[in-house]
Amino acid sequence: MTIPGGIPSYLQVVALPRECGPVLVPSAYEDENGHMNIRHYFDLEAQAIAEVFDRMGITDDYRATRGQGFFTAEHHIRYYAEVHVGDRVSVHARIVARSDKVVHAMAFLVDDTTERLASTLEVTATHVDLTSRRVVPFADDVAEAVDRELARTDVDWPSPVCGAMGIRARA
Repeated sequence: MTIPGGIPSYLQVVALPRECGPVLVPSAYEDENGHMNIRHYFDLEAQAIAEVFDRMGITDDYRATRGQGFFTAEHHIRYYAEVHVGDRVSVHARIVARSDKVVHAMAFLVDDTTERLASTLEVTATHVDLTSRRVVPFADDVAEAVDRELARTDVDWPSPVCGAMGIRARA
């Protein structure tokens, strides 16, 4: 499958805000194939997305006081290069798009040792009422925070989205 927009270079990715790392990959992360196990790619990338959501104000306090939060509706992880024990990695993130109820975001795990993009995690998250468990629109202040993050991570290259998920058109 051709990746829409191609794969960004290491230098393009590290120009995005770093949300996680650098982390020196410990031997405990190694799997039976001699590289970092998939669960650690996911954990690091999910942590980066959580940092972005926190910065947008979707925190424990937000959930407690407003009774709203984000639920992940879809995610897609892609691997581009192996990461090995002793490599130094970091994760950068960007908002790809949004609607009035949904955020489409990506995390980019780079191997700083080899200066390569190792993996991406693409996420579609819905804004929900935690009592009704239904999708609800963002309040104006949240929409503004998402827009600030979208502008903060606006770069001159397209995200390598999978093409099977994202902001859906309304019926």
